[in-house]
Amino acid sequence: MPELTLRDILLTAALLAGFAAVGSGLVAWVHDSTEARIADNRMAVNRSRIAQLTGDVAYHNDPVTDTTQLEHELLGNSSLPAWFARDRDGEIVAVVLSAIASDGYSGDIHLLIGIRHDGKLLGVRVSSHRETPGLGDAIEAERSDWIHSFTGRSLGDPPADHWAVRKDGGVFDQFTGATITPRAVVRAVRRALEYFDHHRDELLATPPAEAGSIVEPLPPSGGNAEDEAR
Repeated sequence: MPELTLRDILLTAALLAGFAAVGSGLVAWVHDSTEARIADNRMAVNRSRIAQLTGDVAYHNDPVTDTTQLEHELLGNSSLPAWFARDRDGEIVAVVLSAIASDGYSGDIHLLIGIRHDGKLLGVRVSSHRETPGLGDAIEAERSDWIHSFTGRSLGDPPADHWAVRKDGGVFDQFTGATITPRAVVRAVRRALEYFDHHRDELLATPPAEAGSIVEPLPPSGGNAEDEAR
């Protein structure tokens, strides 16, 4: 085996350094390109979700970038995004709150809750969950009309003691073989309305977010293959 000279060692080191630099550059380029696509997709997802919950309201801003972070036990004890829809004068006409139902059958259920300035629900959507496919996933708007039963409701409609599933004496349907999941969602929506009622003036006085401010969206819905025996 020929003996390596200092020149050979330096040349090999230079080649390895060159390959490393090129590789790092490619990784950085791919990362930057991917980040841009992810940001575009994130914006599209947020805009679609918010549009579903503010479709009946005339607003003139871009709620996707008009955001803030809220944290309260009534919303799930986490720092969560909220979005604001404003009229031509900049007055808030609707808020989309994020909330977490931590008592789902298979874990946290993440919700988006649209509320008019007068406290009426514009709608509710589930943005993430791990409930059982075929049972608990009926909370998804794509799988059943159940989630639409909240639209038009308010903190007093129904009265507080009827904000529950029928099995618990309330007005909201439960699913055959699955009561825990809808029960958790009903409770979370009611708590979000209570939060809005307690903080209405503060929320409606929220100044517009800085231009370009975007809050991370909640993750897409997921499923859980475990049996959900109730």
